Amino acid sequence: MGKTRGRRFRQIPFSPTGLEQRCDEEDDPDEEPAAELLEKVQHPSAEVREYACASISKLLQEQQAIPAFLQRDVVRCLGPLLMDYSLAVRETAAGALRNLSACGGFEVCDDMVSKDIMTPLVALLKECSTGLDANQLSPEKRIEMDKNYIEDIANEAINLLWNVCECSSTAVHIFNKEGCLEAVLLYMKRFSTNVDLAISAANCLQAVTEDNPDLLSSFNASSQQVLETVMLCPESTMKHILLKTLTAGIIWNIKGTVPPGSLGSMINAILKIFSESLAIDAGETIIRMKEAEKSRLKLAVEGATEENMSDVTENCVLSEDYDLEEIPKGKVKKGENDIFDFLPPDQRELKEVTALLMAQQTALEIIVNMCCSEDPSDDEWEELSSSDESDFMENSYSDGSGLLMSPLCLSDEVNSAFLNNLIPKKCVTPEQLLTLCEAGMDSSNASVKVNIVSILGISGSILAKGQDTAEMLKVIGKFLLEVAMKESSLVVAGEALDALFDVFADGKEAEKAAVEIRLLPSLKEFQPVFKMRMRKEGKGKYSTDQLCVLDNVKMNLRRFIAYQETLGKSPTCSKEL
Repeated sequence: MGKTRGRRFRQIPFSPTGLEQRCDEEDDPDEEPAAELLEKVQHPSAEVREYACASISKLLQEQQAIPAFLQRDVVRCLGPLLMDYSLAVRETAAGALRNLSACGGFEVCDDMVSKDIMTPLVALLKECSTGLDANQLSPEKRIEMDKNYIEDIANEAINLLWNVCECSSTAVHIFNKEGCLEAVLLYMKRFSTNVDLAISAANCLQAVTEDNPDLLSSFNASSQQVLETVMLCPESTMKHILLKTLTAGIIWNIKGTVPPGSLGSMINAILKIFSESLAIDAGETIIRMKEAEKSRLKLAVEGATEENMSDVTENCVLSEDYDLEEIPKGKVKKGENDIFDFLPPDQRELKEVTALLMAQQTALEIIVNMCCSEDPSDDEWEELSSSDESDFMENSYSDGSGLLMSPLCLSDEVNSAFLNNLIPKKCVTPEQLLTLCEAGMDSSNASVKVNIVSILGISGSILAKGQDTAEMLKVIGKFLLEVAMKESSLVVAGEALDALFDVFADGKEAEKAAVEIRLLPSLKEFQPVFKMRMRKEGKGKYSTDQLCVLDNVKMNLRRFIAYQETLGKSPTCSKEL
């Protein structure tokens, strides 16, 4: 949905509802054919319907089982059960449909929407948001109930909604039309008592708000206040950090609703959240959580026998090699992503670690979008192209910003917020960032490469303002020079040149590094090659907009070379030489 991040299918965020309790008591549901289970969901007994839905839910975790259920119209069989009089049936039916949407892929999700899964799903979400009548529970269930059925049903339903909206534009349209925003925001407001539900709602809303201008008018002052309250919540657990990160992403998606005068403070608040998330050392957190888990398990079994102690040790989730996917014996293996809210309560440390990693991944993804989603307008290009060259040089290199083309790369608000929150220093270390960039340049997608060199340029421009950063700037400069000179795509090569302009625009460390990597001679040698490539490859291969950008890059290359030549004549640089 985002500019640099297309809708992607998340890997198997399974619903475990009812699986272990029911499946341990009955025969293995894998042996039950799809036809028999779908017949049982129509049984008069709520207990039988619940068992059938739980069995289907488990089978749908295996992709090879999905076609048999699709052939028997599983969506239309389970859809009405979302409004079943039994709350337990609603929960297990929602869980089964959630697994179908997670494991079935885009086509299955589209098929679910075409078979009108949204009608009962929207009704269920709205009913959960207003509260369900506890009298709907049987007397036995009311006695045995040790969980909040309303919120558990809502969590299954919101994850199902998230899955189908990520895969189907029709589902997003229905979300807008049916006013689902209010219900989702109500779930987010539960963050103080049910952070798992709030995270599910935030994940869904972040997906739905991406590239969805039709929804913007639904965000009034009240809804924006909810988002602000969530983003500023005082809790500091890893789950709450994830929730705040997701909420910051939602606010970025709806920035079009923010008054221009408040845009700067809003972006600063968003990047402050990202900065706090990225500042946490995930490796240290894993080690600390492993020790916490060991201590907790040790206290829990102090009176146990040595054999029982051994069993507990074997079931330790955070193993010695920190394999986060090891699951205790007897548990159903979950998917690779979005697992923390499905793990049993005794795996609290794993949930915290997973939440942190998801928060940091989300923050980095949104930062990439923030860096690369703001194309220069025609007016900006016209203003730059028509400006006097001497004025351009003075404004670009003497203002101390360190960003040669910051108006064309980032808005002033985003650029200032990056500097204020020192984001490039917290994404990863410079060495890690360079390793990531080298791996990314192996991609066959030109847009990915453009994003990579843009981020590297921003990071380098920040490093240029620091002290003792010349060595790292040399590494970044060599990398960008190589991309500019060897990249087959002129668009990527031009972006690499822009990034070089950003990194070496200003600063003593940048001047020192530029001399040592022979930046000026290299660019002077490359300048005619770049011009020749534009003449030979430009027409017919690139769009008018791309050619406009490349023309400006060519002009700025000439200006940058002239600027570097003036630096070479200064007393300081002469002494360096």
